[in-house]
Amino acid sequence: MNYRKFGKTNFKASFLGFGCMRLPTIGGDPARINIPKAIRMIRLGIDGGINYIDTAWPYHAGESEKVVGLALKNGYREKVKLATKLPIWALEKKKDIDKIFNQQLKKLKTDRIDFYLLHALNEERWQKLNKLDVLSWAKKVQKEGKIRHLGFSFHDNYSVFEKIVNGYDKWTFCQIQYNYLNESYQAGLRGLKYAASKGLAVIIMEPLLGGLLANPPERIMSFFDKTGRNPVQMAFKWLWSQKEVSLVLSGMSNLTQVKQNLVFAGKNNAAQLILEEQKLIQKVKKIYQKLAPIPCTQCEYCLPCPQGINIPANFALYNSTVMHENKNLAGNKRSYMRLPEEKRASNCVNCRICETKCPQKIKISDWLLKVDRKFNKSSL
Repeated sequence: MNYRKFGKTNFKASFLGFGCMRLPTIGGDPARINIPKAIRMIRLGIDGGINYIDTAWPYHAGESEKVVGLALKNGYREKVKLATKLPIWALEKKKDIDKIFNQQLKKLKTDRIDFYLLHALNEERWQKLNKLDVLSWAKKVQKEGKIRHLGFSFHDNYSVFEKIVNGYDKWTFCQIQYNYLNESYQAGLRGLKYAASKGLAVIIMEPLLGGLLANPPERIMSFFDKTGRNPVQMAFKWLWSQKEVSLVLSGMSNLTQVKQNLVFAGKNNAAQLILEEQKLIQKVKKIYQKLAPIPCTQCEYCLPCPQGINIPANFALYNSTVMHENKNLAGNKRSYMRLPEEKRASNCVNCRICETKCPQKIKISDWLLKVDRKFNKSSL
């Protein structure tokens, strides 16, 4: 296993972290984790050098933290740094913070959380956590030794990301969605470099875009086959080759994936993307871009929308769905419905002000109607 310094801390993180959001299940029910298999997978990962385990309150309908707690028994807890997350959306009163946190400690069978994240921050949740004074609570719990480091995971646009990074001077780390198709999505490359410049460790989630980059369309897979390259390894190497990336999380679902990813993370050249591989990824990206029906570059010139619509976010979800031949339709529909109502495509009133500002001359209002039909009106 290769390791890398984790921001300003003294911790050296394994290149690969174990994300416990996609553990094996029974009968396809997310709440019914196959506990023996999951424990075996997590421990195999740790035995193979992984030293960062990530879970969260809502994963597997609240069952993930319990299984992680079981997996870290018998001495495994001391071999890793443990991360979980506070669900800001579940808080109604300040006392809810302690209630949830204490339940997490109990489920995880531990007296401390090494890396605690404020989960899935966006503009709305940032305002809410400030209203509830969550950061003061975090300082108190850190002094008590129950939390070692505080960070956040993120899902919004770059301007909100910068605001959050600058909004608290005690962040140790952050977690962003980032892969070779998401360089301009949400925090993106700008966010990666900005956070690193502030001394934050940056954890990468969705390195394989929910597994889609591991199983690309046939016309793209043919390019990997011709060069003898593995699409999973290339996606990881692309990330590890960037010095600002502190750790890459993978939500592994079976033993084969754990074994394969351990091999990739342990190679001597794991972080060395040679010229041929750089060209391969650029070629693959161009093909994906040609498959995207909306020529949106995520420049955000169309914002702010008078109605509050997050136009680039809506377009990114639509493009991703079409590019991957609807394999991720269900997940992207959920992401669409999680957007605040005013930020969805359905809020468009056809004023077309955005179209006068778009450098790509996109018929934005027409596409927003198609986006809403895809996610709000299509049946799964």
